[in-house]
Amino acid sequence: MKRIKFIINPSSGRQAMEKKIDTLCKLLLDDGYILAKYFTRNKYDAMLEARRTCKEDFDLIVVCGGDGTVNEVVKGIVTGGRRVPIAILASGTVNDFANYLGIPRNTYEFFDLIKRDKVIDVDIGCVNDDYFVNVAAGGLLTNVAYQAQPDIKAVLGRMAYYLEGLKELANQGLETVRVTIQSEEFTSEEDILLFVISNSSSIGGFTKLAPEADVVDGLLDVVLIKKADMAELANIFINVLTGEHINHPKVIYYKTKKLKVESDRKIVVDIDGEYGGKLPAEFRVIPKGLSILV
Repeated sequence: MKRIKFIINPSSGRQAMEKKIDTLCKLLLDDGYILAKYFTRNKYDAMLEARRTCKEDFDLIVVCGGDGTVNEVVKGIVTGGRRVPIAILASGTVNDFANYLGIPRNTYEFFDLIKRDKVIDVDIGCVNDDYFVNVAAGGLLTNVAYQAQPDIKAVLGRMAYYLEGLKELANQGLETVRVTIQSEEFTSEEDILLFVISNSSSIGGFTKLAPEADVVDGLLDVVLIKKADMAELANIFINVLTGEHINHPKVIYYKTKKLKVESDRKIVVDIDGEYGGKLPAEFRVIPKGLSILV
């Protein structure tokens, strides 16, 4: 009989998620699965519980939460000594990684996902001594995800990010940062508004921000938006909807296994929507570093 550990962020999705989890657990118990539940309370709880689970006799971790909760669980698995597969029952504000993989939100379809037990190995990213599942970024608006208040995100969903973004633009304007990018494919010193190092194509709810990204290609996709005025930036973001922004003269886009980003300023790095320290930082891909149900 398969043993499943649920790691649940209770602040993500609230009542709708509780009902979904209860229904899913009933389906699994009736089918003979052995279940355990763990509810997070504080930051790093999900990571620590995933690490403990790797040392126990569980066959699967079901992550109930958003990208930040998924990130913590993956960190726990990477450092836990045993690669336990995960399934993502998405309940966060955006859920980029789960959406990219086409993982169902419907309870009965998710039950079927677990029953089919189709596992693939996907890449993850590493930044200094930390890890990311979907994206690491810095510059314009990248601190929006962790600055938006949890209670506001719970009520307004993705709109909370847009409101926080507008507030941030009003405060800082189009301020550029001077960075040095070093990689085998591209090395340069640039004035940029934003850098994005992505594992999947879906970032911040935009499904084609890194349009050629693939979580099984053993590469990270790099998007750099150079110094631009408001009209140029507006054009870039309109074209993000179709993925055509990578052809804009103010955008640099390429793939790499490893790169280093430095700046003479202490630029914050966002990792899967959470604070991830400051530059300088070295980014690299870990090919097939995570097993996941799809």
